[in-house]
Amino acid sequence: MLTPKAGHEVAGRYLLREPVGRGGMGVVWQAWDETLKRTVAVKCARPDDEQAARRLKKEAQYAARLHHPNIVPVFDFVEETDAGSGEATCWIVMEYVPSRSLAQLFEAELLSPEDAGSVGCQIAAALAKSHALGVVHGDVTPENILVTEDGVARLTDFGIARALWSDVTQTHTVTTGVVRGKPKYLAPELAKGRPADEKADVFSLGASLFAAVEGHSPYGRVDHPMAYVARAIEGHLEPAERAGLLTDPLAALLEPDARRRPDAAEAYRLLTRAAPPPPEVQSQLADHNTLHLASLTLRLPRAVRRRRRPLGLAAGALAAAIAITAGIIGLTWGGDDKGREPDAKPSPTATVHAGAIGDVVTADPCKLLDAASLSRFGDTELDPDYGELDRCDVLVLSADGDELAGVDLNFSSEDQEFDGSVPVRRVGNVEVASLSRDGDDCERFISTSDGRGIFVVGTRREAAAPDPCALADAATDHAVTVLDQGPVPRRSGPWPATSLARLNACDLLDTAALKRVPGLRTRPSDHGFADWECDWSSPDGDRAFVQLSFTRDNQPADNGEPTAVGGTTSYVSPEEDGERSCAVYVPHRTYTNSVGDGTSELFRLTVRGERPTEKACETAEELSASALKNIAERLPEDK
Repeated sequence: MLTPKAGHEVAGRYLLREPVGRGGMGVVWQAWDETLKRTVAVKCARPDDEQAARRLKKEAQYAARLHHPNIVPVFDFVEETDAGSGEATCWIVMEYVPSRSLAQLFEAELLSPEDAGSVGCQIAAALAKSHALGVVHGDVTPENILVTEDGVARLTDFGIARALWSDVTQTHTVTTGVVRGKPKYLAPELAKGRPADEKADVFSLGASLFAAVEGHSPYGRVDHPMAYVARAIEGHLEPAERAGLLTDPLAALLEPDARRRPDAAEAYRLLTRAAPPPPEVQSQLADHNTLHLASLTLRLPRAVRRRRRPLGLAAGALAAAIAITAGIIGLTWGGDDKGREPDAKPSPTATVHAGAIGDVVTADPCKLLDAASLSRFGDTELDPDYGELDRCDVLVLSADGDELAGVDLNFSSEDQEFDGSVPVRRVGNVEVASLSRDGDDCERFISTSDGRGIFVVGTRREAAAPDPCALADAATDHAVTVLDQGPVPRRSGPWPATSLARLNACDLLDTAALKRVPGLRTRPSDHGFADWECDWSSPDGDRAFVQLSFTRDNQPADNGEPTAVGGTTSYVSPEEDGERSCAVYVPHRTYTNSVGDGTSELFRLTVRGERPTEKACETAEELSASALKNIAERLPEDK
């Protein structure tokens, strides 16, 4: 039988360092993830047979679906077979949480009702989330509740006990045969032989909190596990003496009749009314108003699958966002009256190191995403041709094919620097910044080894959809794994001869055209990635603004009201980017993308100034006609 020791490498990736816990379900090791360069917790479990191993894998899959600030996430599952004995060892890889268990805390010193209530609120919230997704924990005990030094509580080991059914969690009774679970925290219905369900989790939470404040099980102090089971069957519960403001909530959670016991959501409400987490804990769990980097680049937000909603970022908001420094120390946007050089392109013989974007025209964002790696969140689908030319998406779909959530990844010409409020970790040749969640969006920024960047944004479309930060983290982990092996992979072939990708957006509006906007400098103030976007602005950045960007959509008609631009049916959207602004979408070519979807390649031209919106739209159409004429002169006709 394989006996794990420090230095053992699991799956050629997880290097065991030291054991940090052990119990009936196995030994927990602190380990080092060689691929993603981070510390993880690895639980070693030895199932009795193949059936138990299959159950354990299935429970790990269920647990991997759970994404909540009070749940320890599962990252990976590895099964190894000893060549000599043929026995299997299963490894469950989880986030490493520096903490002590609730059991360790109250064994050292009983908790006050306020502290126990804070822990209880958080774990009830975790159970409400898991139960909403159909996942029963089955072993809510003080040993499986972790509490950090800052007071954040995390629930771990979802379903592991139920999968293994080891002798440690089995108590034989005369009347029911086998009872699975820790007798001190066992719900009465489980003692009577019924299967574990959501209400049993709620009872076990109540029993764990009771023990934290009283120092013993709600069944009292007895010498033999059978005595706990007998008391559970009888519904014999000890009265709370130290619970104080938790007395009534604990009585509700410990109701012997499961039908009258609250569910996890109600348990959360009861506990929160009695003893909510202190402000410092709530502040760690709440969303922070950190600058959302997505607002620093104009990008097309996704509405529902196959129904695209056009961009809605005001140029004024863009200028304001550039000035904001909450979480960001420096932004090198370049640009003055002399303009700036477009993205430098390495020579064909240049060495491109791991973690680099490399040649901006040929770098393929879709090679950094993998729909299968996100399948634990639901049905997934790669969408390679929506939005900016340097963007790729993975959609998370419902059974009916509607978009529930998604991840989009796109490139940035510029790196970003962050202050200490934004966690940044080094992974190989890149750095990953984890920004706080902003409503239904959550962003990660990868600083590449060649001084550029990659945005990864998780977005939730429905309330019951996966957590956007969990999506962003999973997609970022995959992208970083690819970047650890080399630069961003190249596109499978060159851009078509008729594609806008072969042009520089800054070349499509000349001085004469730009003078139609009063106060606008005629030199570009900023170039986008690969020169597929260009900005012009007034010296103060606020009086006037023009942007021309290349993008893609599968329903361009959704972007506004139809209008004729240079003989092309286009779409105009007044005040899409704020007051006195207007955006015009001009289709350029249509094609069928790599997954069989009809797609339009188009450019979007935005004008904002001091004149009325009607005049802004008139000017935007005039500039669009000029750009369309220049495109026709530079590219062959699309057949």
